[in-house]
Amino acid sequence: MPTTVSKAAGAHFDAGLRAFFAYRDTGVREATNGAFGAHFIRAVPGEGPKPQWHTHDLGFQLVVVTRGWVRFEYEDIGEVLLEPGDTVLQPPGIRHREVEHSDDLEMLEITSPASFHTAEAEAPATA
Repeated sequence: MPTTVSKAAGAHFDAGLRAFFAYRDTGVREATNGAFGAHFIRAVPGEGPKPQWHTHDLGFQLVVVTRGWVRFEYEDIGEVLLEPGDTVLQPPGIRHREVEHSDDLEMLEITSPASFHTAEAEAPATA
């Protein structure tokens, strides 16, 4: 695996999984042959979330808020507000949804593997 550097200056954000977010790849996917992914997620100003319960088919997912704030809801702990420096380790397959976020939200998401399936899910009975 090569040493991989991703500079923030001049970085490009692309469309991705959610239309209200833009994504910046850090090169980790390519460097690890897809074993891991790491990308920055930035809110698209004026685009609010579409709170939909869903799951991800992956083994590891860590989210680090670097700017702004985001409110997630999880089937096991309910709603949680995350602000800069806060993290959440999401267990594999847990039902969750993003409820709301600030227009200046930016997060770093690290996953394993880099590519994974996302499926809509029924709301948990406790929601």
